[in-house]
This record gives sequence, structure tokens and C-alpha cells, in this order.
Amino acid sequence: MSKPSIILVTGSFSTPEYYADVVNAVAAQGFEIKAIHMPSVGPSSGKGREGVLPTMYDDASFIAQEVGKLADQGKHVVLVAHSYGGVPATQSVKGLPATERQKQGKSGGLVRLAYMSCLVPAVGATAASVLGQAPPDQTIDIRVDETGWMYQGNPAATAGIIVQNIPLERGEALVRSMPKHSSASFGSELTYPGYKDVPVSYLLCEEDRCIPPEVQKEGIDIIEKASGNKVDVTSIKADHCPMESSKQEVIDWLVSVAERAMADAA
Repeated sequence: MSKPSIILVTGSFSTPEYYADVVNAVAAQGFEIKAIHMPSVGPSSGKGREGVLPTMYDDASFIAQEVGKLADQGKHVVLVAHSYGGVPATQSVKGLPATERQKQGKSGGLVRLAYMSCLVPAVGATAASVLGQAPPDQTIDIRVDETGWMYQGNPAATAGIIVQNIPLERGEALVRSMPKHSSASFGSELTYPGYKDVPVSYLLCEEDRCIPPEVQKEGIDIIEKASGNKVDVTSIKADHCPMESSKQEVIDWLVSVAERAMADAA
């Protein structure tokens, strides 16, 4: 198999720009890689989108379309998700694995699912229910405006939870730049356990205060019980946003995940 294409699903309140450094570094090693801007994430201006609030299902549909475009070009795809992105990424998998497409006489498809310090719920659970497992002193102050779009109520405190391993001033500036996020997306229940359909890798961030290590490990257990397969776990000493605080480790991990997908197909 030639080098797979990589689609990176961002976390909540996050645009592709936040992942540009790692995306560009992986691309420089010869991989096709793209971070996508989900419907549930507002525009960079900090405003919400007009109309009905986007749900997790809207995000999942968008992800599936992006993976499907590459698959229809005969390309193998590694789908990588960060934080909240783990929920819609999981939901999006149905019908996309290369093994399923091959049975239909189609080439290309999804060959690996990778989670980076992610919310990984069981069927019937939501992003909000998984986040609710964090200790009260590690709960982010998220507020909701009159149109249902969430925003950060205390940027300095949020920085201390999600990017505590970079200088506070820089972390607070990052949080202040975050767009709004649809509140409806956090209440959408997972209906499809996509992690049972393809091999899975997980980057466990040991110093994450937003999705603590024990919550990440519970997600890994959920995957292994549903799929009957071991998860390829890499642990690093990093906070919730390793693409900011531990860039080289994330770059190395992304490349290793893609190379593992190539080895599996060899």
C-alpha cells in the first residue's frame, strides 16, 4: 500500500489553524494530510453559524463525506481525531472501511482510526456525559449565548486546564482566539461504534486535565471490549493540546500511525 491519506478531525472550539504546525510537518514527510473545520465549530470570527444548531451527527456526516471523497479516488485513509472530535469521528465510520468497500468491488477506504486524547463514548453516551467524569476543579467554564453557541467564560482558567504546559499568557491568548461551538453537538448520543470496524491507535496524554488519563483509559477499554482487539496505545507526558505543547511527539505519532497502517496492508 502506498502512503495513506490522513484526515484530522479537530476538537471543540478549534479550527484547522490550531493544528497547522503538525499538519505541515507531516506533509513535509510526504503524506497527504488535511485538518477539517467541522459544522459544529463556528467561524474564526468567534460568532456562531446562522440557522439550526449543528449536531454531532452533522459533524459525522461531514467527516464521512471527506473520507468518502478520498476513498472514491482509490486512496486509503487514516482518520485522526482530537478531543471532542473522537465522537463524530467514531460515528462517521459506518460503510467507510476499506475491507467493506472491497467486498462491494470498490477500492480505497478507511484503514485505521486514531484518537489523540479523545472523548470515546460507548453507544448511547454523549460528549457531555464523558466530559462529566472529570473532577469538578478540572471542569472548564463553558457558557452558552442566546442562540445556543458555547464560548469560554474564563480563558485564563481554561488555559490552566487544557494547555498548562505552555506559558499562561500564550495559553490564555490561544483560548481567547477560540471560536464558539454548538451546544447541540455535546448532547448527541453515539449510535454507531465505528471503533469496532478498523484497527485503532490512541495517543494517551498523561498530564491532560480536561480529559484525565483515567477517562482516556476507560475509552480505550470501551474500544477493546467492543472490537475484541487491542488498541495500539502510545503514552506521552502532555496536556490536552499536545499539538501546542508537545508538537514533535504528535508529529512522530502521526507518522508512526500512518506507517503502521501501511505495514498492516503489506
